[in-house]
Amino acid sequence: MRTSVIPFGPQHPVLPEPLQLKLSVEDEVITEAVPALGYVHRGLEGLARTRDFHQMVQVAERVCGICSVLHAICYCQGVEAIMGIPVPYRARFLRVVWGELLRLHSHLLWMGLFADSFGFESLFMQLWKIRERILDIQEATTGNRVISGAIRVGGVCRDIDARQGRWVTDQLAWVEQQVRQIEPVLTDDFTIRRRTVGKGVLTAAQAHELGAAGPVLRASGIAQDIRQTGYAAYGELDFEPVTATAGDCHARCMVRLGEIHQSIDLIGQALTRMPEGELRAKVRGRPQGESLMRVEQPRGEVVYYIRADGGIYLSRVRIRTPTFANIPVLVKLLPGIYLSDVPVVVLSIDPCISCLER
Repeated sequence: MRTSVIPFGPQHPVLPEPLQLKLSVEDEVITEAVPALGYVHRGLEGLARTRDFHQMVQVAERVCGICSVLHAICYCQGVEAIMGIPVPYRARFLRVVWGELLRLHSHLLWMGLFADSFGFESLFMQLWKIRERILDIQEATTGNRVISGAIRVGGVCRDIDARQGRWVTDQLAWVEQQVRQIEPVLTDDFTIRRRTVGKGVLTAAQAHELGAAGPVLRASGIAQDIRQTGYAAYGELDFEPVTATAGDCHARCMVRLGEIHQSIDLIGQALTRMPEGELRAKVRGRPQGESLMRVEQPRGEVVYYIRADGGIYLSRVRIRTPTFANIPVLVKLLPGIYLSDVPVVVLSIDPCISCLER
């Protein structure tokens, strides 16, 4: 049987980012997938040598707009660990609020693209309409729709007062109502189930062996979530990782759908339990030492390794993103499926090439 090699990307039918997959195809069935990366490398890690450790917060936020707040939180926690800075409790709760708003934004954006990958344009528009409300909340509470700019070394630079907190709660109640109206389509629609159930199955053993991260890992039945370590204010909040067991595209969608409801609940808890107090601790001196910090992004665990030699510039910032962990998973999932299912399986891991290629 003749084998054809088809380039899938970097100009994509499903992704706005340049990931190329060289697909070997026999009779419409994928036999091999080879990823090609490196189209948008920007050298952001190297800026640590020319931007001081305060300015690097803004660089970290711009690694990826969809993950911006959580990149900033992870970076700041790394610097705070080196310098021994005690972050005020109110600032920790505010970080949770903005981090979970970002998770809502990311998951709703992904679900819209996922619907688009199998032709549900109306569902795509409905999900992105809901996402707009999350961006409105982000703008009202931080001043910006995407890159918030609210996270600082030592805490945060903005606050959410009681009146604004009640407004946020009301807006999120509307978001949850809208998501629950759409939920039966995602869970039960015949066409969606036909395109997703049993497609791109990843077993728990494979997920563990390949080092999968985030919803991709949890959809295979492994209840691992870095938020359980209690960073920021997560140790003060009640939640359990959202999991599924099927390990297919539909299960990965269901995990993200469950995390939308979970994020709304966590924001409500954080606003209710948020203590009074300062927003930012004083930052004295310069960092000297090294740290390894982990945070749960919408796509999974992100790791920041930071090394400082006592100057205003950091000597090393190394970022390991969840998409980097999930690309080997994608290469494992593609062989054996039909070419028509490739967009759905690719979207199911929620690749973020902006995060991957710093």
